[in-house]
Amino acid sequence: MHRKDFIKLSSLGFLGLYSCGISNLKNKEKALAIQLYTIRDAISENLEQALEKLASLGFKELEIYGYNGTFFGKSRNEFKVLLHNLDLKVISSHHTTGILHNNKGTLLNNWEKTVEDLHFIGSEYMVCSYLFPEERTVDNYKKLPGLFDKSGEITKSAGIQFAYHNHDFEFEKFDETQNIYDFILNNTSSDLVKMELDLYWIAKAGIDPLTYFEKYPQRFPLWHVKDMKAGTKNFAEIGNGTIDFKRIFNAKEKAGLQHWFLEQDSSDKDMFESIRISRDFITKNDFFLK
Repeated sequence: MHRKDFIKLSSLGFLGLYSCGISNLKNKEKALAIQLYTIRDAISENLEQALEKLASLGFKELEIYGYNGTFFGKSRNEFKVLLHNLDLKVISSHHTTGILHNNKGTLLNNWEKTVEDLHFIGSEYMVCSYLFPEERTVDNYKKLPGLFDKSGEITKSAGIQFAYHNHDFEFEKFDETQNIYDFILNNTSSDLVKMELDLYWIAKAGIDPLTYFEKYPQRFPLWHVKDMKAGTKNFAEIGNGTIDFKRIFNAKEKAGLQHWFLEQDSSDKDMFESIRISRDFITKNDFFLK
């Protein structure tokens, strides 16, 4: 039996939350999810309190970052207990390549142990999250398909799907025929390597995500959902910017969407206030998968 089938919301006394702002979350298939990078400052101050605050806001699913042999300084056992106590589930985890910054938790530094630890805490996806500016060379881009396929083979053996998360630089030209993003999509296994599409960054690059859903159907099971301010193109709360999320979510089946995460890299407000604003927009517009 899956853990979510028997952990009760009442075990932490959070049932009252469902009568004060998120009562329309009728079942746990409509769980709110967030990339923890959004609250990285709060996590650096006190991990437990930061996660408790997210749970109190109705968030149930997480995408984590920063695994380096530990989870925010905790062993895998300690972190799993913390998740269990707050009724939180890790859906996905972010990792870098290790091409130049070959730290623990990267694709090129003992990836098998990283996969083992992520499997232990129940993660369903492991994502290459970022290429550092100094890694963005033609020679390194050419290495990515082989590295991603190999990484995906290892995660698949543990029942975990591998994926790649974009920013805006991937939409720059790689050669005369394609950009970096298409190069990755065209030269990796569609089974081993999926995409986590960041809706903010593809919008900032001036690209319509629906063109990618049509060209590469079912390759986009994960999304980062965040908005962009008019004019400055800075990060905004979901619903307070210029991105037409309704239009994009209407194409979720073509994309193959399975999970999506609220993310906001920075804010001109208290970050938890920004999260509340996004949460309220999400629930009002019913941007859920089931």
